[in-house]
Amino acid sequence: MLIYADGGALSRALTVDSDSAAWLPWVHEHEHELVTSPLGLTELRRVADPLGPAARAAAHRIASSVAVVRFSDQALRVSAMAAGAVPPFTAIHLGNAVAHPDVDRIATYDPLLARIAVIYGLGVVSPGRTGPWWEG
Repeated sequence: MLIYADGGALSRALTVDSDSAAWLPWVHEHEHELVTSPLGLTELRRVADPLGPAARAAAHRIASSVAVVRFSDQALRVSAMAAGAVPPFTAIHLGNAVAHPDVDRIATYDPLLARIAVIYGLGVVSPGRTGPWWEG
C-alpha cells in the first residue's frame, strides 16, 4: 500500500526541528511507498523558496524522487464534497488520497487534514508525533 504525503509533510525534510528529526529517517525507510500530487510539490517548493539555494536544491531532489499522482475525476469529486468542511487545498489533498486505490495512509502535520482523513478511513502518519495528536 501507498502513503500520500502532503506538502507540509514533504517540507519537513527542509527544516530543522523535532518533526524533521523524526521525518528524515522515517522517509528514508518508506520512500518507495510515498506518493504526492502536483499540489504537494507546489507546497514543498513554496516552503523551500525563502530558505535559499540549498533548500531549493533539496526540494528539487525530493520532487524528482517521489511518485506524483495526477488529479483524477474521482479525486476532484471527493474534494468537492469535502470543500464545504475544509479549505480547498486540504480538500484536494484528501481527494487525491481517498480516490487512489492503493493509498491507505496520509502523511501530514495538518491537524484538520488528519481529522478528516480519519473520517474517510485513512491512517495518519506524522513521524515525531504521537497519535492521535490531531485531536488535541
